[in-house]
Amino acid sequence: MNMNNGCSAGHYVTRVVTDPDELPAQAWDALLAQQPGGLACGPFMRHAYLAALHRSGSAVPATGWTPQWITLWRDETLQAAAPLYLKSHSYGEYVFDWAWAQAYAEHGLAYYPKAVVAVPFTPVPGPRLLAVDAPTRAALVQALIGHCRSTGLSSLHLLFTDPADRAACTAAGLMVRQTVQFHWTQADPPDADFDAFLGRLTQDKRKKIRQERRKVEAAGVRFEHRRGQAITPEDWDFFYRCYARTYREHGNAPYLQPGFFEAMTGALADHWLLFVARRADGHPIACSLVALSDTSAQPQAAYGRYWGALERVDCLHFEACYYQPLQWCLAHGVQRFEGGAQGEHKMARALLPVSTHSAHWLAHPAFADAVERFLQREGEGMAHYLAHLESRSPLRHPA
Repeated sequence: MNMNNGCSAGHYVTRVVTDPDELPAQAWDALLAQQPGGLACGPFMRHAYLAALHRSGSAVPATGWTPQWITLWRDETLQAAAPLYLKSHSYGEYVFDWAWAQAYAEHGLAYYPKAVVAVPFTPVPGPRLLAVDAPTRAALVQALIGHCRSTGLSSLHLLFTDPADRAACTAAGLMVRQTVQFHWTQADPPDADFDAFLGRLTQDKRKKIRQERRKVEAAGVRFEHRRGQAITPEDWDFFYRCYARTYREHGNAPYLQPGFFEAMTGALADHWLLFVARRADGHPIACSLVALSDTSAQPQAAYGRYWGALERVDCLHFEACYYQPLQWCLAHGVQRFEGGAQGEHKMARALLPVSTHSAHWLAHPAFADAVERFLQREGEGMAHYLAHLESRSPLRHPA
């Protein structure tokens, strides 16, 4: 852990943490618990989750993620923290800035390394600036910018931020960017089961979903689900085979290493829900992994994370990644299912568009001006895009 006294705002001591295990997990999680909904936003910002990404070799310098967590201290008490990484590329972020990097290169400037405050490989909105109060959060933003200036980094990017983060970033002059995800939200009054859920959809969408589900059933595929400690080591091994194979079929190496999922079987086990697809003879052929917001019997939210298959079955992806999780959510009183990054096709499965936000600072004044103009145009286009999506709602109009 490196120490700086460069942050004078509020008389904090700024420390740069290069190994998550150097930071007390209890102090980090206690700070997370003070954020609005902090412990109900899934496992992703928990110290155990972030440390497992590092310890397993998934998010480390060799893969382009160099931890330089920024922390603010007063009298040896942690007051604020942010998981900052130096990035040598833009993979695993889900907020795309490849064009910005190309523009830098065309002008003979280095865009990488850049600074990213994010949960690696995880496009789930939530708190990124952990702080005891709003003034301390503002000081943390200044510490992040100061670190980027002092180390000569091109830019700072905070991904999938929550409202408190955005307020602090906007006040500090950062540029806010809007993107779109697709989430399912429980009806009011709640749908009793999957048939009731289908009843709220337009006729063509109901028909399409039923046809897709029948194809999987006709292929003799059945599903079972397991949560937490009920997920066996053999289940996790099978899941990783499916996950890694699907990545490689798309020409990519898997982001996450086996050790990460091994770590998830410990303190965070009850945050995970596994769906396994089996042939009629019991042979497993595919699975999907869903994260849960909390460890209660009735979690508030579920997050579609990973899937993979060893055999091809028509519509199996839709069943494993949408219909089985939605059916589970309906049965367990879950209020929200987030389908992950991008994907207009999710609207046909009743996942509706939701805005997500990131915040950006660029050191080069001319490029900062150019990006600000770009974001203004992009924001106007995004407003039209959202209006277009809303006009295509899969929900029936009220009588």
